[in-house]
Amino acid sequence: MTISINLSDEQRDALLDLTTISMGEAGDRLGKLLDTFVDLSTPHVEIMGPSDIAMALHSLDCSDTISGVCQGFIGGGIAGEAMIFFNDTSFIDLAHLMNYDDELDEQAERELLMDTSNVLIGACIKGLAEHIDLIFSFGSPLILGQHLRLDEFFKPEKALWSQALVTEINYRLEGYNVNCDLLMIMTESSIDRLLRRLDILLN
Repeated sequence: MTISINLSDEQRDALLDLTTISMGEAGDRLGKLLDTFVDLSTPHVEIMGPSDIAMALHSLDCSDTISGVCQGFIGGGIAGEAMIFFNDTSFIDLAHLMNYDDELDEQAERELLMDTSNVLIGACIKGLAEHIDLIFSFGSPLILGQHLRLDEFFKPEKALWSQALVTEINYRLEGYNVNCDLLMIMTESSIDRLLRRLDILLN
C-alpha cells in the first residue's frame, strides 16, 4: 500500500531556503570556474510520482534533444539521486568556457558533461548535507544519455518507487547559450528521515 506523503508549509519553506542556499553555492562555484555570472531560477520542491518527473523540468524545451548525467548519494539513512540535463545547444558555449580546444566530438561532449556536472552536483549536495548536519558519500557519476528527447529519459513504468521528494532548479549562464536543469530526488524511504532533520532545525 502506498503511503501518501505531504509536506507542511513550514517544512516546504525550510526546504526551499536550504535548497536556495545550497544550489546558490553550486552556481557560485560554477560561475567562478567559468568566470561568468550564473543565473538561477527559484527552486521548485514537490512530492511527485514517476510520471511527474519530466513535468518538473520546466525550462527545457521538449522539442529539443538533451543530454544528462546522474549521481547517487547516501548518508545518515538518507539516499537519493541527482540528475542534471543540458540542452544540446549548450555544448558549443560550454566548450568555449571550459577551454576545450579539440574538436567537439562525442567523447569531448561526455567530458564536458562530467566536468560541469561534478561541479554543480557536488557543490549542491555537499551544501545541503552541511546545512542538515550530515555527510553524504557519492556514487560514480553516470551518463544517462546524449542527444535524446526528454521523454526518452523517463519511463514511469520502470520506476522502483511510487513517490519522491523532487527539487528542481534551472541554471543559465549570462551571455551564453547554456541552459541546464538540476533535479535532486529522494524516494519514500528517505523522505521521513529528511523531514525529521528539518523538524529539528525548525524547533
